[in-house]
Amino acid sequence: MSGGIDYGNLMHRAMRGLIHDVLTDVAERGLPGEHHFFITFDTQYPDVELADWLSDRYPGEMTVVLQHRFDDLEVGEDGFAVTLSFGEAPERLYIPYHAIKTFVDPSVEFGLRFETQEDSDEDDEDEDDPTPPEGGPERPSDGQHDAEVVRLDSFRKQ
Repeated sequence: MSGGIDYGNLMHRAMRGLIHDVLTDVAERGLPGEHHFFITFDTQYPDVELADWLSDRYPGEMTVVLQHRFDDLEVGEDGFAVTLSFGEAPERLYIPYHAIKTFVDPSVEFGLRFETQEDSDEDDEDEDDPTPPEGGPERPSDGQHDAEVVRLDSFRKQ
């Protein structure tokens, strides 16, 4: 057996599947109770579709909220499309799951953050000691995305 088990990639795929399943349920039944989502995504990721004025305004990443004002949520295997209101102007967006950086449902203190190898490299540049923490796995060096649970404190107002 060569290589070993790629837990990072397996977790990445499982978390994207979770987002797919949650959005599929919302598309079929609507948002239950107080649930709502903050979804941050890479606006430059291949196959992201959004109006030119939005990509000009958000050249790196953008956070959208699925709560009260969204329409026509369509969930596919590779991503989802939704119509959101910006001011009074409706805009259709398509977001591939691989473009998602964070997915948060603050109503139940649930969140996911997907990191790229580049994110890990930036974090390493800030540290004097490049050795991974004891007991912690090294990041894969193949540029794949990792998934991790987000601490919701980072989204709270101070």
